[in-house]
Amino acid sequence: MSKETKRRQALIYHAKPQPGKIAIVPTKPYSTQRDLALAYSPGVAEPCKEIHRDVNQVYKYTAKGNLVAVISNGTAVLGLGDIGPEASKPVMEGKCLLFKIFADIDGIDIELDTRDVDTFVETVKIMAPTFGGINLEDIKAPEAFEIERRLKEELDIPVMHDDQHGTAIISAAALLNALELAGKDIDKVRIVISGAGAAAVSCTRLYKAFGANAANILMLDSKGIIRKDRENLTPEKLEFATDLKIDTLEEALVGADVFIGLSVADIMTAEMLLSMAENPIVFAMANPDPEINYDVAVGTREDIIMATGRSDHPNQVNNVLGFPFIFRGALDVRATKINEAMKMAAVKALANLAKEPVPEQVNIVYGETRLAFGRDYIIPKPFDPRLISEIPPAVAKAAMESGVAREPITDWDRYETELLVRSGDEKKVMRMLMNRAKGKPKRIVFAEADQLDVLKTAQIAYEEGIAHPILLGNRALIESLMRELEFDAEIPIIDQFGPESLE
Repeated sequence: MSKETKRRQALIYHAKPQPGKIAIVPTKPYSTQRDLALAYSPGVAEPCKEIHRDVNQVYKYTAKGNLVAVISNGTAVLGLGDIGPEASKPVMEGKCLLFKIFADIDGIDIELDTRDVDTFVETVKIMAPTFGGINLEDIKAPEAFEIERRLKEELDIPVMHDDQHGTAIISAAALLNALELAGKDIDKVRIVISGAGAAAVSCTRLYKAFGANAANILMLDSKGIIRKDRENLTPEKLEFATDLKIDTLEEALVGADVFIGLSVADIMTAEMLLSMAENPIVFAMANPDPEINYDVAVGTREDIIMATGRSDHPNQVNNVLGFPFIFRGALDVRATKINEAMKMAAVKALANLAKEPVPEQVNIVYGETRLAFGRDYIIPKPFDPRLISEIPPAVAKAAMESGVAREPITDWDRYETELLVRSGDEKKVMRMLMNRAKGKPKRIVFAEADQLDVLKTAQIAYEEGIAHPILLGNRALIESLMRELEFDAEIPIIDQFGPESLE
C-alpha cells in the first residue's frame, strides 16, 4: 500500500461519515416524558440534594467515577512535536477511544491553549470535580514534570502523565523478562538511555525502583552523555549525570548490557551493537523509525533481545498495555492517586502474564502459530483478553495495600466477572474472525449499497482485504457516494432497476 493511499485512508477515517472518533451516548431511557422528567427537571433535583449533603454521592449518581479527562497542550505530540492544542485533538480523541475499547472507561479530551505551568495546573484543578481521573498527554519536558507533580499533590483523584509512566511501566515489564532470558541481574547490568525527556526520566526511575544501579546507568541527550561537569542541567538531568569522562553513544555502548532508546531514528549503528555485551537487550522505541533498524539489529546479533514501538515487529512496547487497565483499577477502588506501588504492581502483572500459556485466540488474531515466552515474546499482546482480568486487580490491590483506596474491593471473584463483562469479548471475537477472513477473502454482495453506512462498510472490507465486494443499488447514487468517500476501486455495481436490469 502506497504512502499516499495510507494518508488518504487516515484522513477519510477521521472525516467520514462524521468528523472525529468519539461521541456522547445516553446511558438512560429518554423516549418518554417520564424519562425526560427524571433525567432533568424536576427529577434531577433529588440526586443534586443527595450530593450536596454528601459530596461522595457524586460517584453513585453521576458518571464521574468512570470518567477520565485526557488533557494536553500539544507541545510534545509523539512523532510530530510541538503542533499546538487543535492539531493534537485527533491524538487525544484516539486516546479516549482506546480507554473505551480496552477498559470501558469514558474519556473526554481537553486541549488547553497555554504553555504556562501555573495556568495549566489551575485550569485542570478548576475542572477536576467533573472527573474520576486525569490522564496528562503530550506535554513537553521539563514542564510536564512540574505539572504532574503539582496536580498529584493538589488533587484527590488519580493523575498520570502517560508519556512518562506508560512507557516506563511497559518497558520495565519487558526489561525484567529480557534480563531473565539473558541470565542477567538488574543490579549488575550496564544500561544506556538514549533520550532525556519525560519518558526517559520516568523509565530510568522505575528501573532503579526495581534494582538498577545508578552507577551503572548512562543517559544521553542531544548534546551527548549527561555529565556532572556540564552546565545548566535541569534537576531531572542532574539526577542521572555521571562522573565518567565519556561523551558519545558509541563510547557508552562498549560492553553495555542494555540500550533503551527514547530519542530519534538511526542513531545506533551495527558497529555499536557489535560492541555491546553478550545477549544484548535493545529497546529501540523511537516512533515511527527506531534508533536502529529492526532487520539490521537482528541480522547483526543472533543473541539480541529486541523491542521497538512498532506493531510490525515482535515485542512492541505499546502504552495501551498499561494506561487503560491502570486507570481501571484505580477508578474501581476510588484511589486518590496512582502511586509507585500501583505502577510496580502493573509491571509485575504484565511481566508474569507474558510467561503464561497464550490463548489460541491471541495466536489467531496475530497470525502466529504458537506464541510462547521467549526472545520474541517478552510482553503480552495488546488484544490479549486476559489483560483486563490481570492488570486492574493487581493495581487495585496495590492501591488498597498502600492506603490510597477509598472503596476497597472485598469480593475479587465478582470483580473479575465485572471486568470480563466490561471487556466486550464479542468484539475481540469479531476481530479474530476478521483476521481469519483476510486469509481467504470471499465475494460478498452488499445490498442497499447506495446507503452511506453500507457503502462505507464495503469500502472497509475491500481496503482491509476482508472480502471482494459486489455493490447492489442505484448506480448513480453509489458512484456519487464513492466519489465522496474517495472510494476509487474497480468494484462491480449491480443496479437492479437500471438499464442493465432490462437486458
